[in-house]
Amino acid sequence: MEYARIKLAGRSIEEIDRICEQITEIAKKIGVSIKGPIPLPTKKLRVRTLKTPCGDGTGHGNATWDKWEMRIHRRIIDIGSNERALRQVVRIAIPEGVKIDIELKEKYEHK
Repeated sequence: MEYARIKLAGRSIEEIDRICEQITEIAKKIGVSIKGPIPLPTKKLRVRTLKTPCGDGTGHGNATWDKWEMRIHRRIIDIGSNERALRQVVRIAIPEGVKIDIELKEKYEHK
């Protein structure tokens, strides 16, 4: 039995949640098994820069820093590999800032 693993990543959590809702609606409408969306840890990319070009800061011996942060939110959804369901998932309009990976996998049965 195969299933499709859908990985979503992006900066906007609202867009990712909207796509997850669309995928779960498709799976429920067709009657395919679904697991997820499973939230993965958020990646936090941090950059610190000096505010002044000379590097002196405020003049009191304290350097003044700007702190920038970008968060990457990720989700995983597993759905049964029904051809009709996968075609509808591929037709979902994906925003420019969201990355999606669809991978077919084989289920392992423990004996």
